[in-house]
Amino acid sequence: MKTSPKAKRPEKQRSEDLEHPHYVLRLYVTGTTARSGQAILNIREICEEHLKGRYELEVVDIYQQPVLVAGEQIIASPTLIKKLPLPLRRFIGDMTNTDRILVGLDLVSK
Repeated sequence: MKTSPKAKRPEKQRSEDLEHPHYVLRLYVTGTTARSGQAILNIREICEEHLKGRYELEVVDIYQQPVLVAGEQIIASPTLIKKLPLPLRRFIGDMTNTDRILVGLDLVSK
């Protein structure tokens, strides 16, 4: 029985996903403050440099979407939550400590 190339593709894609997983990140900020702007800029630079094409970043203004904040139990801002790949991780601050972010995202080892 012959196997078409398409039948092999999902299996190959799964192994690639394990090596280079897709990241789902959510950054909570408070309006258009300088600290919020810096956090957005910093995390976008990190993502573009280390996760290019493999991430989704949602920026949530806690003033405009307070329901999301309550559900995530956000107690400080800015807060970055790595939803996927598991385990879930949280980072608080303006995201200037790139090394800490990279270790927390499992992009480099300690």
